[in-house]
Amino acid sequence: MAERMIMDDAAINRALTRMSHEILEKNKGTKDIVLLGVKTRGVHLANRIEKKIKSIEDVKVPTGEIDVTHYRDDVEHSQIKVKSFDIEVDINDKHVIIVDDVLYTGRTVRASLDAILDHARPRKISLATLVDRGHRELPIRADYVGKNVPTASNESIVVELEEIDDKTAVTLN
Repeated sequence: MAERMIMDDAAINRALTRMSHEILEKNKGTKDIVLLGVKTRGVHLANRIEKKIKSIEDVKVPTGEIDVTHYRDDVEHSQIKVKSFDIEVDINDKHVIIVDDVLYTGRTVRASLDAILDHARPRKISLATLVDRGHRELPIRADYVGKNVPTASNESIVVELEEIDDKTAVTLN
């Protein structure tokens, strides 16, 4: 199958701007919001959302990263529970928004929830994703979505971000 561009840099920027406004609107501002980007691309998307919120509200929202490697159920690993998120604020009793690039089966989100809840008790956890491609294996849905892209199970979504890949685009392969 030929590669097809789904979102270019401008479309990604517009989607993240809209998602930032939706986050602010739904939460009535920035009070107690914390962004946790799923490594690797989710971290960069969380940072972009944080910058957009700063430009809209002139408030810096605490932003960090989460590495779910040790919490994946489809990767063999030790049963040692490690603190898998890195953020400079206490996330207890906060509204944590997990940010990821693509929502597919829901297993990464489940691993993120496990990693957070093993070490903290947020008041609320939400999910923001740049692309929702369907095919969920778990009852998980995103609260903030950049673009819904229905796909066949044999297709893949590739997110490229300038911070890592020297260009920014979302393609369907």
